[in-house]
Parts: sequence; C-alpha cells; structure tokens
Amino acid sequence: MLKFFLNSSTSSYLRGLADEFNESSNAIRVELNRFEQAGLLTSSFDGNKKMFTANTQHPLFRDIHNILMKHVGVDRVVNDLIRKLGHVSRAWLTGEMAAGRESRIIDIILVGENIDRNYLGRLTTSAEKMTDRKIRTLCITAEEEQEYLKSEKNALLLWEAEEKKRKGEKQ
Repeated sequence: MLKFFLNSSTSSYLRGLADEFNESSNAIRVELNRFEQAGLLTSSFDGNKKMFTANTQHPLFRDIHNILMKHVGVDRVVNDLIRKLGHVSRAWLTGEMAAGRESRIIDIILVGENIDRNYLGRLTTSAEKMTDRKIRTLCITAEEEQEYLKSEKNALLLWEAEEKKRKGEKQ
C-alpha cells in the first residue's frame, strides 16, 4: 500500500514489485488483483507490462494516504518542523519514501529564504525522536527548486505556505 498510496504518481508492474519486495510474483499478483477489484488500484498497459497506480478517485484514497503519512511519521515532521520555521514556502518529500518504499530515513527539501539552520537542526532532532527515523533536510531557494526537482522524479509536495496556494488559485 505504501508504494501506491503515499505518492499517488507512483506506478509499477508485477515483476518490478516482486523484485523490489523480494516476494513471489504470484503473491504480488494476488494482492494487486484484490486491490484492483476493490477499486483502490487502476491498471493500464505499457507495451506488454500491466502498470498499476493508485485510484485517486476512490472514496477512501485520501483516508488511506493520511493514514500512511501518519504511519511513516511525515505528518509529524510537517506539523512540528516545517510550520515552526516560518520562512518555508514549500516542503517536498524525496528519496525512498517518496517512491513508496519503507525507509528509516525521511528526505525533505525545504524551499524558502533565510531558514534558521540552527533552529532547523534542533527541530529535526526533536522530530527524529518522535518518528524514530532519521531526517535529512536540504534547504534551497525558490530559484533553485526546479533544478533540484528535475533529479527527483518521485518528489511529493508535502506542504505549501498559504500565500503560495492563494497566488496559485488566482492565476
């Protein structure tokens, strides 16, 4: 579930999942079929590969996504770390977790100006204790954001400042 519901843009196919999770393709097939029959996953063909993605239109998608965010501790990082820094415009989840894989490390890119790195360090230490995971942060400016995100194909927008959301709605 983590693979598809943490980052809804993630897609994968049977053999890729079997290799990734070191499970038999038959066991993976059974689970994929169950999720697809329940409407939680959708599928399409890419050549001869049947690709699966999360069905974001399913009524339970948002609830499952939120439960997984809490499970991996990302919700705590957002609430306790990002909101208290004050100068952050966006926060992106990257790395293994953004790709939907379990990880002991939470990778976050913070976009903003004049972020107090000493305070960030203290908040990160506190958040690591709450989540029982290591947190790696990268602070960049809005001008650097697109360049960094080019190399992060699974980047997941975690949080955006309210004024940024309002500006986007006006355009």
